Amino acid sequence: MAFLTRILSGCLLFCFSTVALAAVQITVTDQQGQPLEDAVVELLDPANQQFSQKKAEVKQQDLTFIPFVSAYQTGTAVDFPNMDKTRHHVYSFSPAKVFELKLYANKPEAPVLFDQAGIIALGCNIHDYMQAYIYIGDSPFLQVTDGKGLVAFNDIPDGTYQLKLWHPWQNADWVTQQVQIKQGQLMSYQLAITAQEKPKKPKKGFGASYTP
Repeated sequence: MAFLTRILSGCLLFCFSTVALAAVQITVTDQQGQPLEDAVVELLDPANQQFSQKKAEVKQQDLTFIPFVSAYQTGTAVDFPNMDKTRHHVYSFSPAKVFELKLYANKPEAPVLFDQAGIIALGCNIHDYMQAYIYIGDSPFLQVTDGKGLVAFNDIPDGTYQLKLWHPWQNADWVTQQVQIKQGQLMSYQLAITAQEKPKKPKKGFGASYTP
């Protein structure tokens, strides 16, 4: 009987733990209520900041930056591997990080360290239509919405956070909000967005095959 009690207690503890670790899900939509892809969601606790070191990269493939929008914490070093046969010249003039990776193939000698929060607009000096954005935030709880406009934080403690949202096509800056986070919570927010398309490479014969 005591053995059975221990099993049942263990099962209850496991079930409770599973519920406690359920993801906090946040959905972001545009003003028409449609799911918004490539929106950055940051949950910041100024009183309890921590750094979560992760490998990061923004690659160039098929004459396109992938991903179009990425989000990393301050102090992250990002690689820029070139998967194309042509060389690229990656740069940014954004105040949060000015850098330049001159014409190269394969992989640069060293990653770029992003040590200041802000928005970094990427370009290629050879292919003007190539564009991408990197959001650098101070929180480890930082994600980009998927095609359903959804992010899920699986390991965020309950508490009070500052919610920050950003999208490259937003009509106005999002006003930071204070939110209460609880495990298993479902939240939804809306950004005013003017519909635009991601930058695309031009049709063949319009510079797409240029190889310096």
